[in-house]
Amino acid sequence: MPIKPDSSVWGALLGACRNYGNVKMGREVAEILFELEPENPGNYVLLSNMYARNGMLKEADEIRRMMSVNGVRKEPGCSWIDVKNATFVFTVHDRSHPRTDEIYGMLKKLEELVKKKGYEPETQFAINSVEGYKEHNLWHHSEKLALAFGLLALPVGAPIRIKKNLRTCGDCHTVIKLASEIFEREIIVRDINRFHRFTNGLCSCGDYW
Repeated sequence: MPIKPDSSVWGALLGACRNYGNVKMGREVAEILFELEPENPGNYVLLSNMYARNGMLKEADEIRRMMSVNGVRKEPGCSWIDVKNATFVFTVHDRSHPRTDEIYGMLKKLEELVKKKGYEPETQFAINSVEGYKEHNLWHHSEKLALAFGLLALPVGAPIRIKKNLRTCGDCHTVIKLASEIFEREIIVRDINRFHRFTNGLCSCGDYW
């Protein structure tokens, strides 16, 4: 490359390898990222997800074990959204909000709507190893909870802006793309890697992040 690539470029390439199932290149790119960012758990998780997506469950588990051996821990995910000059923070499975019942009701409605659009849960992004709970866990990710609250609390058609302390997982990315089309809203998510601007079922990142 004319310009020496940094970790964000290698990270986008690793994401592309995951999307297209290029395991060989993905493994090579991950090794470079492990050298550049030895303490970044996102690179390990992305490689593990790529293996899982291609049915290589043994290899996916090995990467998780490697994280433990190397002392790399995934920070708990949280997302926050500003509504009426107040900031609301959501964690995975969060039930601390006074409108919790409404939020989970909106999540259920959103799930039904995106499934009508052809959505299928990407359960490799769920941490729980019990198959029956994987889809359930996916729908309680922090950015989905923040999105549901934004749909409830913000005026119809108003942009929804969410911040996330980690990389947005592939399943949440897919759901938010579909939500932007279904609800005809601009949804902006700032994760640890980049800004994602979702409009009309598409994301500005082109699905590389």
